[in-house]
Amino acid sequence: MTCYTPQAQLVAGENPGTYRVDGDVTDAQLLHLAKMIAHKRLRKGNKLGSPDEVHRCLQTLLLDYPYEVFGTLLLDTQHRLIAFDELFRGTIDSASVYPREVIKHAIAHNAAAVILVHNHPSGDPEPSDADRRITQRLKEALARIFHQT
Repeated sequence: MTCYTPQAQLVAGENPGTYRVDGDVTDAQLLHLAKMIAHKRLRKGNKLGSPDEVHRCLQTLLLDYPYEVFGTLLLDTQHRLIAFDELFRGTIDSASVYPREVIKHAIAHNAAAVILVHNHPSGDPEPSDADRRITQRLKEALARIFHQT
Protein backbone atom coordinates (compact mmCIF):
# COMPACT_ATOMS: atom_id res chain seq x y z
CA MET A 1 0.00 0.00 0.00
CA THR A 2 1.38 3.39 -0.92
CA CYS A 3 -0.30 6.65 -0.03
CA TYR A 4 1.06 9.90 -1.39
CA THR A 5 0.80 13.04 0.69
CA PRO A 6 2.19 16.46 -0.18
CA GLN A 7 5.30 15.97 1.97
CA ALA A 8 5.54 12.26 2.75
CA GLN A 9 5.04 8.82 1.36
CA LEU A 10 3.63 5.85 3.28
CA VAL A 11 5.19 2.59 2.16
CA ALA A 12 4.25 -0.90 3.31
CA GLY A 13 6.94 -2.35 5.57
CA GLU A 14 8.54 -5.75 5.19
CA ASN A 15 6.32 -7.31 7.87
CA PRO A 16 2.52 -7.37 7.39
CA GLY A 17 0.82 -4.50 9.19
CA THR A 18 3.97 -2.35 9.31
CA TYR A 19 4.61 0.85 7.38
CA ARG A 20 7.45 3.26 6.70
CA VAL A 21 6.98 6.97 6.24
CA ASP A 22 9.54 8.77 4.11
CA GLY A 23 9.62 12.49 4.81
CA ASP A 24 7.97 14.86 7.24
CA VAL A 25 4.40 14.14 8.31
CA THR A 26 1.93 16.48 10.04
CA ASP A 27 -0.47 15.44 12.79
CA ALA A 28 -3.36 15.79 10.33
CA GLN A 29 -1.62 13.54 7.81
CA LEU A 30 -0.92 10.90 10.47
CA LEU A 31 -4.56 10.93 11.58
CA HIS A 32 -5.67 10.64 7.94
CA LEU A 33 -3.36 7.65 7.43
CA ALA A 34 -4.57 6.03 10.68
CA LYS A 35 -8.18 6.45 9.53
CA MET A 36 -7.37 4.91 6.15
CA ILE A 37 -5.85 1.88 7.88
CA ALA A 38 -8.83 1.60 10.27
CA HIS A 39 -11.26 1.75 7.32
CA LYS A 40 -9.25 -0.94 5.56
CA ARG A 41 -9.49 -3.23 8.59
CA LEU A 42 -13.22 -2.59 8.93
CA ARG A 43 -14.00 -3.24 5.27
CA LYS A 44 -16.97 -5.40 4.24
CA GLY A 45 -16.05 -9.08 4.16
CA ASN A 46 -13.09 -8.80 6.54
CA LYS A 47 -13.09 -11.15 9.51
CA LEU A 48 -12.75 -9.00 12.59
CA GLY A 49 -9.68 -9.45 14.72
CA SER A 50 -9.48 -9.18 18.47
CA PRO A 51 -11.85 -6.92 20.43
CA ASP A 52 -8.85 -4.67 21.20
CA GLU A 53 -8.06 -4.25 17.49
CA VAL A 54 -11.69 -3.44 16.68
CA HIS A 55 -11.77 -0.96 19.58
CA ARG A 56 -8.63 0.79 18.32
CA CYS A 57 -10.06 1.06 14.80
CA LEU A 58 -13.34 2.49 16.06
CA GLN A 59 -11.58 4.86 18.43
CA THR A 60 -9.52 6.18 15.51
CA LEU A 61 -12.54 6.58 13.23
CA LEU A 62 -14.69 8.37 15.83
CA LEU A 63 -11.88 10.41 17.40
CA ASP A 64 -12.75 13.85 16.13
CA TYR A 65 -16.53 13.75 15.94
CA PRO A 66 -17.87 16.87 17.71
CA TYR A 67 -21.14 15.09 18.53
CA GLU A 68 -22.23 11.71 19.85
CA VAL A 69 -22.69 8.94 17.32
CA PHE A 70 -24.29 5.53 17.73
CA GLY A 71 -23.68 2.87 15.15
CA THR A 72 -23.35 -0.84 14.54
CA LEU A 73 -20.91 -3.32 13.15
CA LEU A 74 -23.02 -6.09 11.62
CA LEU A 75 -21.40 -9.51 11.32
CA ASP A 76 -22.16 -12.77 9.56
CA THR A 77 -21.91 -16.21 11.17
CA GLN A 78 -18.13 -16.25 10.61
CA HIS A 79 -17.77 -12.78 12.21
CA ARG A 80 -16.96 -11.19 8.88
CA LEU A 81 -18.09 -7.61 8.57
CA ILE A 82 -21.33 -7.08 6.65
CA ALA A 83 -21.60 -3.35 7.36
CA PHE A 84 -20.39 -0.58 9.64
CA ASP A 85 -23.13 2.02 9.83
CA GLU A 86 -23.79 5.19 11.77
CA LEU A 87 -27.45 4.95 12.78
CA PHE A 88 -27.97 7.96 15.06
CA ARG A 89 -26.31 11.33 15.60
CA GLY A 90 -26.81 13.41 18.68
CA THR A 91 -25.48 16.48 20.39
CA ILE A 92 -22.24 17.05 22.26
CA ASP A 93 -23.40 14.94 25.20
CA SER A 94 -26.21 12.62 24.09
CA ALA A 95 -27.72 10.68 21.21
CA SER A 96 -31.21 9.23 21.00
CA VAL A 97 -31.09 5.53 20.18
CA TYR A 98 -34.14 3.54 19.10
CA PRO A 99 -33.88 -0.24 19.67
CA ARG A 100 -36.55 -0.94 17.05
CA GLU A 101 -34.44 0.77 14.37
CA VAL A 102 -31.30 -1.11 15.44
CA ILE A 103 -33.16 -4.43 15.18
CA LYS A 104 -34.69 -3.51 11.80
CA HIS A 105 -31.22 -2.61 10.53
CA ALA A 106 -29.68 -5.89 11.75
CA ILE A 107 -32.49 -7.98 10.24
CA ALA A 108 -32.38 -6.08 6.93
CA HIS A 109 -28.68 -6.98 6.59
CA ASN A 110 -29.24 -10.59 7.73
CA ALA A 111 -26.72 -10.10 10.55
CA ALA A 112 -25.83 -12.99 12.83
CA ALA A 113 -24.14 -10.72 15.40
CA VAL A 114 -24.05 -7.02 16.22
CA ILE A 115 -21.38 -4.86 17.83
CA LEU A 116 -22.76 -1.61 19.22
CA VAL A 117 -20.62 1.49 18.67
CA HIS A 118 -20.85 4.75 20.63
CA ASN A 119 -18.43 7.63 21.15
CA HIS A 120 -18.01 10.30 23.82
CA PRO A 121 -16.85 13.63 22.34
CA SER A 122 -15.98 14.83 25.85
CA GLY A 123 -13.15 12.30 25.94
CA ASP A 124 -14.47 10.74 29.16
CA PRO A 125 -14.77 7.01 28.40
CA GLU A 126 -16.96 6.23 31.41
CA PRO A 127 -20.45 5.12 30.34
CA SER A 128 -23.29 7.18 31.73
CA ASP A 129 -26.36 5.65 33.38
CA ALA A 130 -28.24 6.35 30.15
CA ASP A 131 -25.53 4.48 28.20
CA ARG A 132 -25.87 1.48 30.51
CA ARG A 133 -29.67 1.48 30.27
CA ILE A 134 -29.82 1.65 26.47
CA THR A 135 -27.10 -0.98 26.16
CA GLN A 136 -29.09 -3.33 28.39
CA ARG A 137 -32.30 -2.67 26.43
CA LEU A 138 -30.53 -3.34 23.14
CA LYS A 139 -28.86 -6.47 24.48
CA GLU A 140 -32.21 -7.89 25.61
CA ALA A 141 -34.00 -6.93 22.39
CA LEU A 142 -31.28 -8.34 20.13
CA ALA A 143 -31.08 -11.54 22.18
CA ARG A 144 -34.82 -12.12 21.67
CA ILE A 145 -34.47 -11.64 17.91
CA PHE A 146 -31.33 -13.73 17.41
CA HIS A 147 -32.45 -16.57 19.64
CA GLN A 148 -35.68 -17.04 17.66
CA THR A 149 -33.84 -18.73 14.79
